[in-house]
Amino acid sequence: MPTALLSVYDKTGIAEFASALHELGWNLVSSGGTARAVSEAGVPVTDVADLTGVPAILDHRVVTLHPKVHGGLLADPTDARHRADMEEYGIAPISLVVSNLYPFGSDATFEHGSGSPVELIDIGGPAMVRASAKNHEHVAIVVDPADYDVVLAEIAEHGAVRPEERRRLARDAFAHTAAYDAAIVTWFDASEADPDPLPRSLHVALERAEVLRYGENPHQQGARYRFHGDSSWWDTMTQHGGKALSYLNLYDTEAAWRLVHRFDEPACVVVKHANPCGVAIGADIADAYVKANACDPVSAFGGIVAVNRPVTAPMAEAVSAVFTEVVVAPGYDAAALDLLLAKKNMRVVTADAPGEWRFDLKPLDGGFIVQQPDGVTIDRDAWDVVTDARPSDAQWGDLEFAWQVCAAVTSNAIVYAKDLQAFGVGAGQQNRLDSARIAAERSAGRAAGGVCASDAFFPFRDGLDATASAGIAAVIQPGGSVRDDEVIAAANEHGIAMVFTGERHFRH
Repeated sequence: MPTALLSVYDKTGIAEFASALHELGWNLVSSGGTARAVSEAGVPVTDVADLTGVPAILDHRVVTLHPKVHGGLLADPTDARHRADMEEYGIAPISLVVSNLYPFGSDATFEHGSGSPVELIDIGGPAMVRASAKNHEHVAIVVDPADYDVVLAEIAEHGAVRPEERRRLARDAFAHTAAYDAAIVTWFDASEADPDPLPRSLHVALERAEVLRYGENPHQQGARYRFHGDSSWWDTMTQHGGKALSYLNLYDTEAAWRLVHRFDEPACVVVKHANPCGVAIGADIADAYVKANACDPVSAFGGIVAVNRPVTAPMAEAVSAVFTEVVVAPGYDAAALDLLLAKKNMRVVTADAPGEWRFDLKPLDGGFIVQQPDGVTIDRDAWDVVTDARPSDAQWGDLEFAWQVCAAVTSNAIVYAKDLQAFGVGAGQQNRLDSARIAAERSAGRAAGGVCASDAFFPFRDGLDATASAGIAAVIQPGGSVRDDEVIAAANEHGIAMVFTGERHFRH
């Protein structure tokens, strides 16, 4: 009679699984809460203490760490020396292990009441999982309740779990323990008295959440991964209509959704190729959309629309008139949803607010370059008006608005805005002057009397002169150029108010 060892934190389906194994003629060994769950379901189960002859000791720190357990997991029944050792020490083989570990990285870790998360660092569990996975030629290790039916079907049809399936299960088991150890290392880093924002090592455990049709281009494979055991707004969002989201849909929608959540008032962001091509704050959400789309209607064609208020019927009517890939919002009026779902190719998404990133990673040969995510600080008291002219109250509001938008634009970035509405966005140019000219061309005079935001300093006065030619009345930029005095003098010549923030927002 083959033996299965059951020891799980996540008891989803474990009693039913144990019952099915028993009916298939398996002997079951377990301990603690798992043994109770199985026994209460009326399934015969042997306690680990009866197998080892040693009860759980050291306040349950040592339960399965015993030769009769690990010998049974690591033995090769085809090896004569192993068989001799097993006979001498009374070790019986264990053919199946079901074990998953306490989710150390979750909030539940700190609600357990143990006094210290260190007490929740599992030792016996990972040891069993790794031993079983190492010996997968003879042992099947299951760490995910989703595999219970697969394993039962294998046993029912073949009498045992086939080698190829044991290998897959072993691979998943090592991924399980790797993610567990990564969560513990992350806890150590975060619990230091003065946590290092960029610790000595990074251990990022990701699990594939969904396979995408392809990557950026059809010849590339693509998928979305999430942190192991965690979820994001992508996992809780609801897609009401349209085709499946693509790689670029996800990338651009993330950019739009994050930017629109920088604003408290009714706001709309339109993104194309990860850059905002329209941003506005409105009296209501329909007004915000109309203003955002008006910034650059050509680029908005086939873009991503994100709003921070439920979509109303008037907004839906306006959106329906423009080819749009994705609309993402916190909700939809019933009439609005009906209108949008009539557009068969439009992806209509309801989503929660985005979470915070801990690290920003970009691939580099041999590894990654890593930084803290860029946050935008709005603090007039820390900003410096460096010109004779000072911003008016309305210009201050526009400067803050444009500064938020500019930080989300690929460098070199220039944004022209007026009355909380972007009118021109110059993005991704190799020199700032070209970005300023592009923003002016897109604005077409509509930003006259408005403001300009620049993500980095003007290295020469020519960029400032270009903004003056567009009729800009106030500028916000980090400052810090060796030619700041020349740029300030140019601003004074044009009667432009200029604010230095002391903070750059390059984005690549």
